[in-house]
Amino acid sequence: MRKTILSLSAAALALTGGVAFAQKGERADVNGDGVVTLAEMQAKSAERFARMDSNSDGVLNTADRQAKMAEHFARIDADNDGEVTQAEMQAAHEARRAERAERMAERGVERSERMNRRGGNRAERMAERFAAADIDNSGGLTMAEMQAMHEARGERGQRGKRGMNRMAQVDTNGDQAISKAEFDAQVAARFARLDADGNGQVTVEEREAAKAERRAKWQERRAARQAQ
Repeated sequence: MRKTILSLSAAALALTGGVAFAQKGERADVNGDGVVTLAEMQAKSAERFARMDSNSDGVLNTADRQAKMAEHFARIDADNDGEVTQAEMQAAHEARRAERAERMAERGVERSERMNRRGGNRAERMAERFAAADIDNSGGLTMAEMQAMHEARGERGQRGKRGMNRMAQVDTNGDQAISKAEFDAQVAARFARLDADGNGQVTVEEREAAKAERRAKWQERRAARQAQ
């Protein structure tokens, strides 16, 4: 049960966080008029839901999460031998990093010095996590070992805790699955929070205000953790 909740909380965090307009509102602004309507937000969110709903049954559950993990594993396992080596994992990470840098360049955003430092530190952490996850010391991770590594990381990290909280918000009937209706309700609620003046449109100014509020809350939580 714990594994199921962790998997679905990650999905809830990815879904509802993925349409965070404070950061990505321009992607949902289909007609490019500088404002986002509820219809535009719902359309973009529906695309996200469809990508996550692997079996197209209208519900996000453990089966979808397992299917996504299998797809992810197959992409990384370059030689198709059923195990992912540290070199394969690093190659996949570098490819994602290059794609992210390209997208940032297209938007005119430069990588910060802090992000560059994190890149080097992450390689060291990745090596440590890989060694801990390689239970049979084979030099490669099976899909089960990789899944266990991701779940353990999610359970320990702040992202995992946020995902658990978000899961409780989205899964309103507590059946450990996220239906399209539950997801749509969360999207509508998020839009209402962003639409400060209640006129049915989220402007750039409202998105920036939400972004500033999120940053302030993050800094507050960070200060609280450092004070402990």
